[in-house]
Amino acid sequence: MKGLAGTRMFAWTGWRTRRALRTAQLLDEVVDGQLPLLTALPEDRRRRSADYLAELVMLSQAYRHYAAGWIDRRELDRRGHGVLDRLSELRAQPSAAQVTDCD
Repeated sequence: MKGLAGTRMFAWTGWRTRRALRTAQLLDEVVDGQLPLLTALPEDRRRRSADYLAELVMLSQAYRHYAAGWIDRRELDRRGHGVLDRLSELRAQPSAAQVTDCD
């Protein structure tokens, strides 16, 4: 009985790890796809876009830490909400409204 419970826990941990790593990979793909576009932007928009991408990189790193078992789900949620809050702050800045209105 004890061995079976350990097997189930291992299977769940493997699934959780794979999902977290896949999420990190998807975030990395988004960032990698946007990086070449930064050079074509004016300086102010390039800086803002780089800030957005940096937040996505931080979120990706949090998912990797979760997959490695270095942080728990609660800490992953806390970091994820922090990223969302910072993205909202970036979007709320007056210059962000001008960029959005021009697009």
